[in-house]
Amino acid sequence: MDDEQLITRVRTLRAAGRSPKQIARALGVAPATIAPLIRRVAAEQQADAGEPQLVGCWVSPGWSDGLVITGHPDWPDTSTPDPGVSGLASVLVARRARHDKVSACGWLVDAYCLGVKDTVGPRAMDQSDLAAFIRSYFAAYPGPPLPAPLDLAQHLVFGAVAYAHGLGFEPARSFQATTSHLGSWVGPSAIRFGRDGKPLFIQGPHDHPDRILATLERSLGPGNYDFLLVSP
Repeated sequence: MDDEQLITRVRTLRAAGRSPKQIARALGVAPATIAPLIRRVAAEQQADAGEPQLVGCWVSPGWSDGLVITGHPDWPDTSTPDPGVSGLASVLVARRARHDKVSACGWLVDAYCLGVKDTVGPRAMDQSDLAAFIRSYFAAYPGPPLPAPLDLAQHLVFGAVAYAHGLGFEPARSFQATTSHLGSWVGPSAIRFGRDGKPLFIQGPHDHPDRILATLERSLGPGNYDFLLVSP
């Protein structure tokens, strides 16, 4: 099978809703061979939909800690020794604005409980300034950000919002202004959220723990969630 035949088969199977792992198995090739073809198909779909060209997508290292992922062997991650970021993930997507400009949006995701806690952007900048912006955005993490396929950002951000909504929480008020950078997506997410599948609230510096715990109590009942509070 030549390259054009292979990409044609990938388009057909992807349109039928097959996962990358299922496509690799159906075509008898390695997942690593299929992953770039799936990204090519996704880019074609974005162009057909009139979405601005994707410049890049990045996620913080350790984003999958404590999460259960179904399929998607092409999604990158690295372990991180810093437990302070456990359950938190940052995502950044940049798209072409003009020939010399890009627009970036970022999301801070609490994958264990609260969903999207904060957003950045859309932030317009010169193409030449993007690398410095990426370094600054991920500076709090112990390792460099990981280039990632757009579908990882979609499953992580939209999936976390859906998970948190089921617990009684809404995303940051600025969230709707950023969703166009993620593009169109149909769930459900391939990510099982919560720490090993169970909601875990870890208090952050701007959280209101009494309000959050009361919401979890109403949504789940006693004993069906865990929490970690900061000592006064």
